Formats: sequence, structure tokens, C-alpha cells
Amino acid sequence: MHSRFALRSLLTVAATLALGCVGLAAPAHASAPTSVLDVPPRGANDWSCKPDPAHPQPVVLVNGTFKLMAENWATLSPKLKRAGYCVFAFNYGKLATASVPRSAAELGDFVEAVRAATGAAKVDLVGHSQGGMMPRYYVKFLDGADKVDDLIGIVPSNHGTANPLAKPLGDLACPACIDQMAGSELLTKLNEGTETPAGPDYTVVTTRHDEVVVPYTSALLNGPKEYVTNVVLQDSCPLDPFMHDQATKDPVVARWVLNALDREGPADAAFRPRCIG
Repeated sequence: MHSRFALRSLLTVAATLALGCVGLAAPAHASAPTSVLDVPPRGANDWSCKPDPAHPQPVVLVNGTFKLMAENWATLSPKLKRAGYCVFAFNYGKLATASVPRSAAELGDFVEAVRAATGAAKVDLVGHSQGGMMPRYYVKFLDGADKVDDLIGIVPSNHGTANPLAKPLGDLACPACIDQMAGSELLTKLNEGTETPAGPDYTVVTTRHDEVVVPYTSALLNGPKEYVTNVVLQDSCPLDPFMHDQATKDPVVARWVLNALDREGPADAAFRPRCIG
């Protein structure tokens, strides 16, 4: 574990505690942001946007733990908007530190708001870290399977992490950190039986340099290849340097995300992205 990440995480938890009971849920779609914390990333939350036939599902971006949408999606959100997608983002669960079931319920509410505003039957979900794993709870246990077309996880914590900081951060006020420990009760429940319930197509994009979700292979999902694709960045781009925290800003990750969104099924396992910016 890199000390820089440890310090940043501890400082962020301190900020969470300072916020106390102030909610960070997404504002109603007709309202302006209620605080600087709820400012969306560029390209997101145009509630008048209507999907077109080439981009039929709106894209909902789901933060990682300790993240705010404006920073987490500063690079990917405008890229998706320029590509023709209706893009939406929200903050949830007090900097995504609440329990996974609670956050999944907030995701469900946000998906309903997006569906109502756009008229779309389904959405595509693109999540970072916890935001790539937590939607699986929504899909599996909260009737989300028929409302999600693509679930794309960027360095997701699908099988948890052996990172030694997860427990002390959890004890400090981060139930989501406890939920994301390898072998946790939450992950045992989530992964028993099928890991990829029928309905969505699943794409995982991870990096061998992940220092947060360790080992990096814990991100990978088990499931039929026709609707599950696991991508390790360095398999096609051996020199890709991106680690966990800034993976959403990797141009190669963006190419994999667009590949998954632009086609029927998950990302094409045979796709070979351009490896430079």
C-alpha cells in the first residue's frame, strides 16, 4: 500500500466526519446543485437530454469510495457526452462511505429519476472501484436487472481487497470499507451463486498496478463470455502506467468503456485500443 494513498484516504475520512449528517445525495433533476459538493462533472446532468437511436441508453456514472462526482469523472464524462451519450452523475452515501446496500438503494432512486427524465427503459452504468461493484447489489437484490443494459466496472472491488487499510478505515466511519474487505459478509452474499445475473452485459477494466483493490485479479468476474468481458489494461497496452485512483482518467480506459457502450454485448475481448493518449 502506498503511503500517499493511505494519507489521502485518512484525510478524506476526516472530512467525511466533519460533514456529519450532511447528505450528499443527488439533487432532484429539476433543481440546481445545492452545494459545491453536488456540482456535476462537465458533460453530465443535462436533464433535458434525450437518447438517440445510436445511443439509446443514458449513462449513469457511479463514484468510488471517498470520491465526488466532479473529480471522479472530470475526464470521462465530457468524452462520453462528446460521443453522443446522455450522461448523468450523482454523489451518494456520504462520499460513498455508507454501507453497500444503502448506497445501492440510492443508486436505484437515481436510475429511476434518469429513466423518468429521458424516457429510456434501461440505463448503462459505468462505475469506479466501489462504484463498479455496488451496482451489482442493485442488479441482484433490488430489481435492477431489467433496468441496466451495460454494467462497466473500472478497477471494481468485485471480490474485495486484501489491502490492510480497509479495516482501520472502516472502523473510522466507513461501512463501505468493511463491505469491501475480501471475505466480507456483504461480498460473500453478493458473489454466491451467479456473480453476473442475467439482464446486463458486464465489462471489467482493471490494471495490474492496482494498489487499492489487491490482488488486482479480485476485480475480475466469473460468467459466460457472451455477456462477461474481463480486461486487464496491460494485456493490450503493456506500458500503461495507471493505478487505481486515477484509472477513470486513463485514455485507454475510455476507449474500452466506449467499445462496451457502442456495441451489443460487453466489450469486445479482441479489441486492441490505441495505447497512447
